[in-house]
Amino acid sequence: MRYYSTRNYNVTASLADAIFKGMAPDGGLFMPERIVRLPKAYLNNIGGMSLQEIGYALANFALSGDVEADALHDIVYDTLNFPIPLTPVADGRYALELFHGPTMAYKDVGTRFLGRLMAYFLQRQPGARRVNVLVPTSGDTGAAVANGFAQVPGIHVYVLYPQDGISYVQEAQFASSGSNVTALEVRGTFDDCKHMVEQAFMDEDLNRQITLTSATSINIARLLPQTFYYFYAYAQLMNISHEAASNFIIAIPSANLGNLASGILARRMGLPVKRFVSVENVNNIFYQYLNTGRFTPRPSVYSIAPALDAGNPTNFARITAMLGDVQQVREVVHGYSFNDDEIIQTITQVNQEHGYTLDPHSAIAWRGMEQDLQPGETGITLATAHPAKFPQPVEAAIGHELEMPLQLVRFLRGTRHVTTINSGYNALRNFLLQ
Repeated sequence: MRYYSTRNYNVTASLADAIFKGMAPDGGLFMPERIVRLPKAYLNNIGGMSLQEIGYALANFALSGDVEADALHDIVYDTLNFPIPLTPVADGRYALELFHGPTMAYKDVGTRFLGRLMAYFLQRQPGARRVNVLVPTSGDTGAAVANGFAQVPGIHVYVLYPQDGISYVQEAQFASSGSNVTALEVRGTFDDCKHMVEQAFMDEDLNRQITLTSATSINIARLLPQTFYYFYAYAQLMNISHEAASNFIIAIPSANLGNLASGILARRMGLPVKRFVSVENVNNIFYQYLNTGRFTPRPSVYSIAPALDAGNPTNFARITAMLGDVQQVREVVHGYSFNDDEIIQTITQVNQEHGYTLDPHSAIAWRGMEQDLQPGETGITLATAHPAKFPQPVEAAIGHELEMPLQLVRFLRGTRHVTTINSGYNALRNFLLQ
């Protein structure tokens, strides 16, 4: 399988090159030259399959023999070693709980898969230079990547995050990860961090001196494993009700649009989802695009759902590559945007009415799902992070303290190592070359 750049179909790469380069040399994002359509027999029998079985079958279909079958089996089964339950919250409304992994966020799936896939290819490249993974994060990505790549030979991770822009719990999850992870606190915004990383990938002189790659959703190997849980949600829904599984929608908290792009990829592969509901906070670039037809990035602002604080959604290029113009996107995706007060209201309401606690990111998607849901439809909300990762706004909304899970406690007890740098590309470049 070859992978092409969203900016130029003639710029292509192998799977290994696409993974290690992260971005195409022309600044585009890699996409597979063909998207495999799953056999109907597979979808008809998916209800009897486990999460790991579904993931392995999907990876086999999608990667088209680029990874040895036995090795791919081990990669998938080791990645998906935690549950992803579809939890009923109210009549016809479910939360797909993606927060039972080691860092208690949905990104554990994609980053663990990517880390293991990179290790597979590195083992087959004797004498390869050290790979430096650059990760801008507004919260959960940094923690998931640091965990997914911890102690992987031949790889060093640099996590860039905005000063005062993430929670203490999130920072602790990657700042105490280990010797091959460096936490870089940037005096700026998340958009500054992302722009610094993008400039590093485009710096030809720097790339001649050191090997750089990305583990954010710009990396194609992050998108594929995220299709696993969409199909697993469908499998669980089939086991609950075939009628529900024939008429369902999925709501997604959106920022850089990686999760939405993965969902659309799953739909192209045969997932029978009726539509997606993309829900943003006040950084609502994609929502404005759906309303106006114009994609206009702008500086991000902070919110109580910090993982959604993105002013220039990177995966927009992949969505239009798969769906086309705005009219075609609107046929598949409905958009909503809510502010901090509305997020708090939703956390409070769902807790009081249904006894279920949402984190701010899951709450924003739930609110969009409820507003978009039509009679006879079933709604699934991606619950992307454990509420205890955001204790201050969640506890204020529900009126009592949350119990801190042991997975998070172990990070808080660790020793944090943080280096602070200025915003601007030169600060990052100089640090990397030191």
